[in-house]
Amino acid sequence: PKKFKIIGYARSPKTIEAFRGHVGKYLSNDSDKQRFLQNCEYINGQSYGDEEAFRTVNEAIQNFSPVANKLFYFAIPASTFAVSAKTIKNTVSGEGWLRIILEKPFGHDLESCRELTESLAESYNEESLYRIDHYLGKEMVQNLMTLRFSNLYFSRLWDTQSIAAVLLTFKEPFGTDGRGGYFDKYGIIRDIIQNHLMQVLCLIAMEPPVKLDGSSSDQIRTNKVNVLKAIEDIKFEDIILGQYEGYRDDPTVPDDSTTSTFCALKLHVNTPRWEGVPFILKAGKALDERKAEIRIQFKDAPGASFMFDSPCPRNELVIRLQPREAIYIKTNVKTPGFSSQPVQSELEVDYNTRFGASDSKTNPDAYTRLILEVLRGRSAGFVRKDELEEAWRIFTPLLHRIEREKVMPQIYPQGTRGPEHDVKVEEWGYLRNSEYVYYNGSVVPKSK
Repeated sequence: PKKFKIIGYARSPKTIEAFRGHVGKYLSNDSDKQRFLQNCEYINGQSYGDEEAFRTVNEAIQNFSPVANKLFYFAIPASTFAVSAKTIKNTVSGEGWLRIILEKPFGHDLESCRELTESLAESYNEESLYRIDHYLGKEMVQNLMTLRFSNLYFSRLWDTQSIAAVLLTFKEPFGTDGRGGYFDKYGIIRDIIQNHLMQVLCLIAMEPPVKLDGSSSDQIRTNKVNVLKAIEDIKFEDIILGQYEGYRDDPTVPDDSTTSTFCALKLHVNTPRWEGVPFILKAGKALDERKAEIRIQFKDAPGASFMFDSPCPRNELVIRLQPREAIYIKTNVKTPGFSSQPVQSELEVDYNTRFGASDSKTNPDAYTRLILEVLRGRSAGFVRKDELEEAWRIFTPLLHRIEREKVMPQIYPQGTRGPEHDVKVEEWGYLRNSEYVYYNGSVVPKSK
């Protein structure tokens, strides 16, 4: 917008010039940079609930315009959400809407989640609260519903009749990197699986909404809640836990820590569409690569093993969320040359080459996209209270048992695929084709 004001608030003393200098480091050097920075101010207070300081914030808003829409972004500890929300309600006035973006974690388990949501509800209704999960702003995650509901072939294949397994993977090649003290309180399940991967799972498994945008867009969140309600508590025998070598060398991590840095688990969505289909969620740190992807593995082609005298690899729809966004289908084709045996290749759409995904307008940052959605008053890409509580309901019994029994995770070397899990994952229903090598754009030598 042409008329706006950004007010930074924190406890640290800082001049406006220092604040603008800090913000300016993240802006491109174009003609709009200085105009943008002139609209940035900074106010500090004694605490996140300092009413006197927030009255100063309100004065800055009133001086800017007595009629103004107000968006507060809470990049603060969750334990301070309620007091900050209450203080804002008591001190910030004026016409126009007021909305609040909340960063995770949204609690530690189901009980703490409910305490948090109830304390926030004392100050603001659900329509004013936007719980942000940046995975919902990623281009390929947002693409899921378009892919599912605008392509006839996927609509016909998207159920238990055709799908053998669904695999969601999150991998990082580095460890906690100075965040050990924070991470040790949460672990990989709370940090990645219970929120990011479960949000993706819901979009894969949900029933179609009437509309993606507009007044009925909240149906998307309702349909996601229905998916979560169809998932039972995770069985202890359906998890694999790991911890990378050297994790406890971090001085901020206890020497006897049993916190997991890797987890693979299986669950089921007990609806007619997904009856019997395993959903396998896998996440880990200090692994062999950086990757987040969705794999929809289809069932074996009928009669193919007999026809070709050997098992045929299963088809897969692979949606790579990061890095280098892409969609490809692992497809069996004839081996080049004189053999008639099938070999697996891919039909691919690479977003970098097809749409110029490095362009911020073509593929905006997830936070940029989601903040714009808040300004527009669109809530479909944010986590609703009942959705949050259902997700915690699924994981809380498992997490409490792991912590109560101090379950020791398997130790795995850094830079590997994690603890041994391929056999278990195959038992769960996903078959990995170890002979397949993804074509990464390099030239393939012509056969002589």
